[in-house]
Amino acid sequence: MAYRRVPPTLQGAASDVLVFGDPQVKSPEDVGYFLNDIVQPLQGSHSARLGLSLGDLVDDAPAHYPALLAVFDRLGIPWMHAPGNHDADVSAIGDDDALGHFHNAVGPDTFARETALANVVVLDDVIQMPGKSPAYVGGLREDQFAFLMRWLPTLRKDRLLVVALHIPLFDKAGRETFRHTDRARLFALLKDFPHVLVLSAHSHTQQHVFHDISSSWQGNKPLHEYNVGAACGAYWSGVKDASGIPDATMPDGTPNGYAVLTVQRGGDYALAWHNARDAADSQIGLHAPKVLRRGAYPAWGVFANVYMGDDDTRVEYRVDGGDWKPMKKVLQPDPRLMAENRRDDEAAALRGFDRSPEAEISPHLWRGALPTTLSAGEHRIEVRAFDRWRGTFSAHTTYRLDEASP
Repeated sequence: MAYRRVPPTLQGAASDVLVFGDPQVKSPEDVGYFLNDIVQPLQGSHSARLGLSLGDLVDDAPAHYPALLAVFDRLGIPWMHAPGNHDADVSAIGDDDALGHFHNAVGPDTFARETALANVVVLDDVIQMPGKSPAYVGGLREDQFAFLMRWLPTLRKDRLLVVALHIPLFDKAGRETFRHTDRARLFALLKDFPHVLVLSAHSHTQQHVFHDISSSWQGNKPLHEYNVGAACGAYWSGVKDASGIPDATMPDGTPNGYAVLTVQRGGDYALAWHNARDAADSQIGLHAPKVLRRGAYPAWGVFANVYMGDDDTRVEYRVDGGDWKPMKKVLQPDPRLMAENRRDDEAAALRGFDRSPEAEISPHLWRGALPTTLSAGEHRIEVRAFDRWRGTFSAHTTYRLDEASP
């Protein structure tokens, strides 16, 4: 591991870090989407001093590294890039030679940065297995463990330690996505650090996972892993808007975008998700029926997709300014994306280059039953969610009650 001096970055009382998951460009058009959808709106308007990209910069298309890196450079900050499974050379015969193009165009696959507020390590956590199915698994190499064993003991423990990688440390769909033996070794090296944040990507969805003894974490408090949504969303898919940019909503109903990590003195931090080109900075997506029969059994509800929500998030709703009531967390697909799936199914012609993804169970969806005994006419629904870092967010929509005869 090489050491060199770099310009000061994260310092003062607090400092921002841009975090991008999976730009995953496969064509010049995708590079243009990334520029116009994510980067250009940030030019001259962000306060970040460092950037992290969490892998899958390209989609098996290393020829696009130069153009993509030029887009990153427009933001005027140093970047630390983790490689992803789609950054591997398709001609590789093993893990040892899998990142030739990445090394030549981007740089090291594993490196660290020490700052006044936080210490950051970026790790290649993709073990390539060409010819096998699956062709890769999450894990770390012996030289990476050797580096961590040398470096970690030199760090101050009153600063945040950020571990950035591509493949999540948690299992998904009952499958070992990251080798459990490697995870246990990594956790053993991290357990004495009181302030650790893991940033991962890869899933093209978004969620918070808190590791405990069930996943071999031995620290004094649960280890927070933020699985960051993708800059490309669902691979730059969906109907294009008036600017020619695909909708790109992810399978869990989260709009594509980017995250901001704010690191603070004493090891504290805050996280925020920002939807691409959304001037309102919407944090809640609502879905409700447009009309219900007055007096019908209240079997229909309003759904709130709280993009940064987790199991502890409090979400409430009210109708027509009444009392606030708790919403129930549900494990099901986002109805808004399911409606888009139906529109794609029913269309007689392609609505976009690639259609939106099939809706998957969302880990941050809440439901509240809509009353049907109110007066006929339109009624206002308000939803509020209490974000652990940014406070209260709200959203509203309406539904109508109509009289009907048998």
